[in-house]
Amino acid sequence: MYEILAPAGNENSALAAINAGTDAIYLGMNKFSARSSAGNFDVTAFEKICGYAHAFGVKVYAALNTVVKDNELTEFLTLASEVWNAGADALILQDLFLGKYIKQNAPQISLHLSTQAGVCNVYGAQLAKSAGFERVITARETKFEDIVEIAKIIETEVFVQGALCTCFSGQCYMSSFAGGNSGNRGKCKQPCRKKYSIDRADFNDAAYRLSLSDLCVGTNIKKLMEAGVYSFKIEGRMRRPEYVSAAVGYYKNILEGADGDISALKRTYNRGNYTGGLAFGQDKKFISSAVQGHIGEFAGIIKVVNGEYICQSVLKPGHGDGFKILRGGKEAGGGIYGKAVNGGFTVLTKDRLKNGDKVFITTDTELNGRLLAHQRSIPLKIDLDFSAGKPACAEINGRAFYGELPLEKAKTSSLTEEQLIRCFEKTDVYPFAPCFGTVKTDGVFVASSVLNAFRRKVYADYYREISECKNPSSSIRAYNENFPATENNKTAVICGNLNGLKADIGILKCDCPFDGVGTLTDNFDGEKFLYIPPYLTGVETEIFEKAACLFDGVYCDSYFGRKLAEKLGKKFFAGAGFNITNRLSLSVCKADYVCLSKELTRSEAEELSRENTFYLTAGNIKVMDLIYCPFEKKCASCDRRKIYTLTDENGRKFPLRRYEVTGCRFEVYNCADLVTDGCAAGRLLDCTLTDNAAEIAACRTRAELEKFYKNHTRGHYSNGIL
Repeated sequence: MYEILAPAGNENSALAAINAGTDAIYLGMNKFSARSSAGNFDVTAFEKICGYAHAFGVKVYAALNTVVKDNELTEFLTLASEVWNAGADALILQDLFLGKYIKQNAPQISLHLSTQAGVCNVYGAQLAKSAGFERVITARETKFEDIVEIAKIIETEVFVQGALCTCFSGQCYMSSFAGGNSGNRGKCKQPCRKKYSIDRADFNDAAYRLSLSDLCVGTNIKKLMEAGVYSFKIEGRMRRPEYVSAAVGYYKNILEGADGDISALKRTYNRGNYTGGLAFGQDKKFISSAVQGHIGEFAGIIKVVNGEYICQSVLKPGHGDGFKILRGGKEAGGGIYGKAVNGGFTVLTKDRLKNGDKVFITTDTELNGRLLAHQRSIPLKIDLDFSAGKPACAEINGRAFYGELPLEKAKTSSLTEEQLIRCFEKTDVYPFAPCFGTVKTDGVFVASSVLNAFRRKVYADYYREISECKNPSSSIRAYNENFPATENNKTAVICGNLNGLKADIGILKCDCPFDGVGTLTDNFDGEKFLYIPPYLTGVETEIFEKAACLFDGVYCDSYFGRKLAEKLGKKFFAGAGFNITNRLSLSVCKADYVCLSKELTRSEAEELSRENTFYLTAGNIKVMDLIYCPFEKKCASCDRRKIYTLTDENGRKFPLRRYEVTGCRFEVYNCADLVTDGCAAGRLLDCTLTDNAAEIAACRTRAELEKFYKNHTRGHYSNGIL
């Protein structure tokens, strides 16, 4: 068994997915959705689309997958109850701890853990299952081998089509710190889709260095199915209904043994001519550095003849069709269909085109019309019995519906079987496709108005039965626990060498595997924690397990770190990547130490200050984890530097740190370092990019810190996220 899961950014996309034959849809509510710019749904509209989907046997999953602030807890829990009671088949959450609380208080609610939770290995899957989640949506970066193992533990959903996030799932703060719009709150402005240069040969020119091609696993979906994956997810809540229809049709055909229509898929949305994704290894098409956005399908080559731009092509586009023109792999302009000519067609454009320019069709009006013309219907097997002395009976797919009074013999004109069939062939507003079995009448009289009213009621009652919410009613208990804020005077420092450091907690962050790691901690007297990257494959966790024996505990920004620490019998420091923003999640987390979200203001952090909580106070601000090579894996020419510089079109410079596990990984840091006055929570200093962690840790005032960080920001210290 498997399901194709389609995006529904609005009602039209939901209908397109259902009509194309999807097995399930996912959509967002007007609040707490990681795609706040999509059409989204209020509870009334959600209930309506749930009913329509359920009539076709299509499941509906509601995304409530953003972080939740403390003052929003009641609203969030109330909405979760309302959405479930309106018919959701499952709720998709980012916050594992909120999910655990919901499951404890309303166990009948089905929960799926969002890709934003970053489940990439068995430890993340185990933690999700123990918290009560029925399904995990794996991180897009998850290796095939780890998907196989995760699917043995818990029902698994994997992305097969659509946009890829540059940063590892749930760990992106680029939009938040560079532009003030948090991706964790559904407000991402996609700075990864902008142009950047990198200070390395062949990468110095401005290009879309961080922009990834769209994912298309194609026939590899069969490998995922064989691996035990249940749900195949299409990304695209921000995309048009025709894309949704094309994507559903493409994968539906492949899974049913036919050829997928890649042409239709490319014409509805195609960024970068597609990549197979990291599950199967980084391919040459993984980064779309030359072109950003939809490029469509290749149509032909431009030839300039007597001032006209003729596209030499065997394709036969029509009026209303649109094109993108590429020259040397880069966008040179756009145009629309002109007229058919011998050997092709003309392109009308304001841009000056050249011989040899490549034409790609990006809008195919005939195709779009065809994709949106699909109409799915519900087959009805109808048996009718209109016999004298008995109430009228209509049996639909085995369910019987009766009239109120016994029928009487006709005195003159009697009802015929043909009249009955013609009446019930009218399906009113319902997507029914009736066929008839036994149609019986023995000469009764039924007025046309009465017969039509009976039909309308029968169809309405049947539709209500197949579309109504079957969920047991649930009410999630409001969270009213109040814990007084407590001051924490401890200092924790993330750095590459603990020797000489004076701090309560030292978190060692290495650039490469751990041979000789003991020499980096020998002269440190505080608690020693090992920094674990937020993404590890199953094989890589073994490397860190061996190194962890030398430490008192482990620090990690991903949920899986907690389960790993539990296995190792070590203390656990939940990093800022846990995005703890409310009392409930803080209480359920139960880590030895917790760094509050780096997107909280000082006042918000103060309210969550406990004896074991920390707040990123100063130092480097990590805004992205890249689980791929931004240099397109051109290893032979790589200078293997530790630090590169990523420069945007405004001249802002973002440090790009390279480190190694089983291969190279990269981190992007904010263009300005963090300097604040701190708060009641403990101080966490990130000194990843500096060699003077000991001096920085000794600083006690903002003025002292500013001597080390000339270019600095206060981050969200005063002005938080929306």
